[in-house]
Amino acid sequence: MNLAMLLDMAAEAYGERRAVSCGGDSLTYAQLRAAAQALAARIAGGGFGHVALLDTNGLAAPIVLFASAYAGLPYVPLNYRLTQAELGELLGRIAPAWLGLGPGFAATAVPPGISCAPAPCAGAAAPDAPAAAPEDPRAIAIQLFTSGTSGAPKAALLRHENVMAYILGTVEFGAAGEEEAALVAVPPYHIAGISALLSSTYGTRRIVMLPSFDPAQWVQLALAEGITHAFVVPTMLVRIIEHLDAQGAVRFPALRAIAYGGGKMPARVIARALEMFPGVDFTNAYGLTETSATICLLTPADHREAGASADPRVRRRLGSVGKPLPTVELQVRDAAGRVLGPEQSGLVFVRGGQVAGEYRGAGSLLDAQGWFATQDRGWSDAEGYLFLEGRADDVIVRGGENISPGEIEETLLAHPAVADAVVVAVPSEQWGEAVAAAVVLRPGAAAAAEELRQWVRERLRSSRVPERIAFRSELPYNELGKVLRRVIRQELAAA
Repeated sequence: MNLAMLLDMAAEAYGERRAVSCGGDSLTYAQLRAAAQALAARIAGGGFGHVALLDTNGLAAPIVLFASAYAGLPYVPLNYRLTQAELGELLGRIAPAWLGLGPGFAATAVPPGISCAPAPCAGAAAPDAPAAAPEDPRAIAIQLFTSGTSGAPKAALLRHENVMAYILGTVEFGAAGEEEAALVAVPPYHIAGISALLSSTYGTRRIVMLPSFDPAQWVQLALAEGITHAFVVPTMLVRIIEHLDAQGAVRFPALRAIAYGGGKMPARVIARALEMFPGVDFTNAYGLTETSATICLLTPADHREAGASADPRVRRRLGSVGKPLPTVELQVRDAAGRVLGPEQSGLVFVRGGQVAGEYRGAGSLLDAQGWFATQDRGWSDAEGYLFLEGRADDVIVRGGENISPGEIEETLLAHPAVADAVVVAVPSEQWGEAVAAAVVLRPGAAAAAEELRQWVRERLRSSRVPERIAFRSELPYNELGKVLRRVIRQELAAA
């Protein structure tokens, strides 16, 4: 079992169908396979241990991804937003490696053992006798460096059997019609970007690459290319909605489905999106790098039912991440490891063939029964819908009481003057840790710190009221829509 099988099947059954396009360039499935096999032939025998890519979205991403599979080497897409020093440190951890550089990325600060070459961006003739892709399901297919929102990046390892379990369990081969096109705006170094390439290849849906996200370009490309499917992170959807609100109503006659994930989606944002994109199916996909992408889905039917319901217990599902995939088991446990019932908050554990839970240098973090601790906190309702509260290390321990920042953030966001908010722990001599918040107000709106504290006090217990509230013009996010809590913690603690 090897990821290359996905491309082999697509190329043999639909070789002349367009596979991927970016700007004015495109490749058919046959051309994509030829380019990937040609690159694999050049890499083979070079003594490399990894195949890396430093580039934005483009034709190079699928070529290098599948070339690494044909060559039997781990694929390592790198975050092009990192500094030269940070990139040099990561490259040193994967040497010896072949590194494909996109246009505009210089080969500076490259450590010994890294062989640089221009990232391929066009088709090439396959070698006369391309070597068959190695059939080792336990071989490492992908190595992804985590985003490092709370610390140094870790190297998560995904084996071929993990990724293939996800793809084969969620996608039907050749199910997409020739008119279907998926718009990929998520960076190639994120698991969502990789899974989008693999899923669309196996489903034989044309992939349209947006090199760098911009809401105006997203809208323009969606219209020009007849996009039927798209994936966005919450901050992307917010900016798309703001852009459409500013320029006026736009019809997307081809658009059928929008999936979102990668961060917490405010309930008011998805409610507005349902109004703005009538007839479009929305799906919330919750997953992690360590689980080969999606493990829970809030389906289009769930969105429609929750959005139309007057029952608050049903409507609140818009703030959930849905139910586990049929191939994934999920439990919520307390600190002692006991499985909790509905409405009880604890740590989220998952198990299934797609769950890798493995890191370079640390080995597997699966327990003896194959369960993986996601390090997310949450709870499930009686129907099995999972509600996330945040990362376990985000919990605020105030006087021995564990406080989840998520419920305080939701309460602040419900205030009519608040546009964005994040809640973190700051040191406290009296309580050990105290609740603090950074708040962004809506344009033209006003609210004093005491007003917001009273707002929280009236809706939550007194221990949840932020002792410190700092107003910001914006919150720090990474490019995947995850707020950088460590930055806020450092700023508020220093203040």
